[in-house]
Amino acid sequence: MAYDPGSETQDIRVHPRQAGRLTPELLLRTRRRAPANGWRRIVYKATGGLIHPGENPAELRRRELIGRARTPVAGGHHRVAVLSLKGGVGKTTTAVGLGSMLASVRGDRVIAVDANPDRGTLSDRMRLETPATIRDLLTELTTMGNPRYADVRAFTSQSTSSRLEILASAEDPEVSEALSADDYRTVARLLEHFYSICITDCGTGLLHSAMSATLDLAHQIVLVTIPSVAAARSADATLDWLEAHGHADLARSATVVLSGVHRSSKSTVDMDALHGHFTDRCRAVVTIPFDPHLEEDSELDLDHLSTDSREAYLLLAAAVGDGFTRPHSDERVVVPRAFGKPVDS
Repeated sequence: MAYDPGSETQDIRVHPRQAGRLTPELLLRTRRRAPANGWRRIVYKATGGLIHPGENPAELRRRELIGRARTPVAGGHHRVAVLSLKGGVGKTTTAVGLGSMLASVRGDRVIAVDANPDRGTLSDRMRLETPATIRDLLTELTTMGNPRYADVRAFTSQSTSSRLEILASAEDPEVSEALSADDYRTVARLLEHFYSICITDCGTGLLHSAMSATLDLAHQIVLVTIPSVAAARSADATLDWLEAHGHADLARSATVVLSGVHRSSKSTVDMDALHGHFTDRCRAVVTIPFDPHLEEDSELDLDHLSTDSREAYLLLAAAVGDGFTRPHSDERVVVPRAFGKPVDS
C-alpha cells in the first residue's frame, strides 16, 4: 500500500531496531564516515573523497553492536545476574568481561558485585584499589546517614582501562558472615542510586539466601555453560528450575553464553545442536571463543583479548543491551507452584 500522508489510519509503527538504522551517517552524504582500512580506504584517499565506497560490513556491524550496548536503561537502573549451577565454566570471567565491555562503550556507571556465598573470585580479575568488601560496606552503611557516590566508591575498585567498578566479597569464607537475602537487597537498593547497570556474579547454588534475592531483583540473567554434555544438562536444569519457581520470565529472556569454545576442537559435541536448543528456550545465545588471556585467571583486560574474543564480548553486551528497554516491575511477585497464589517475595 502506498504511503498516504493525509491518511489518519496509516500504520507507521516501526520496530525500534529498524528505526535506529536510519542514521544521519546513512542518509546524509556529508556525514558518512570515511572507510577505516582496506581497499575502501585506498579508493577514498586516492580520489580525495570523490568516490566514497562506505564502511565495510564489519565496521557497520561493530557500530550496530555498540549502539545496542549503549541502549538507555529504562527506569535508570538495570540488574543482570550471571549464574551457573556448574563451577569452572567461566561464570566470573563472563561477568567481568560483560561488565568491562559495557563500561568501556557506555558513558554511565557500571558495577559488578560478588554475591558468592563462599570465597568469590571476582576480585582476582581486576587490580584492587581497596581491600574493602561488600561486608565492610554493609557494616559502614549504619553510620553513613545519607550516602553519596563518593562514600560508596571508597569500597569499590575500578579498572583503569574499562572503567568497570567491582564490589568484592571476603577472601576467607571462614571468617566472614555469609551474604543473606536481606544483605543483598540492602546493597542492591543502595547501588541503584549511583549506577545504571549492576552485574551480579552469583554463586553456583540456587538455594542459598542471597540467590533468592538476586533472582527476585534481577531484570535479566546471563546463564554460562561450556560445550559438554554435563554442563549443558546443568544449564538446561537451571532453566527448568527457574520456570518451576516463579522466574519463567527470566528463563525466557535469558542470554546463554557458551564459554571457552575451541574453533579447532575435536570434541564430538554438536555445537549447532547445542546452540539451537538454547536458542529455542532463551532470547539469545552467544559463543565466547577460547582465549589464552582468559585462561590466565588473572586481571581481565579487553585490550589483551584476541579480536574474535573482543567481538564476542561486544556481541554479548549488545544482546544484554537489547533487554535494557524492557519494562519491568522493581521486584516480581513469585508464585510458588505448591500454593498457587501470589505471595510477596
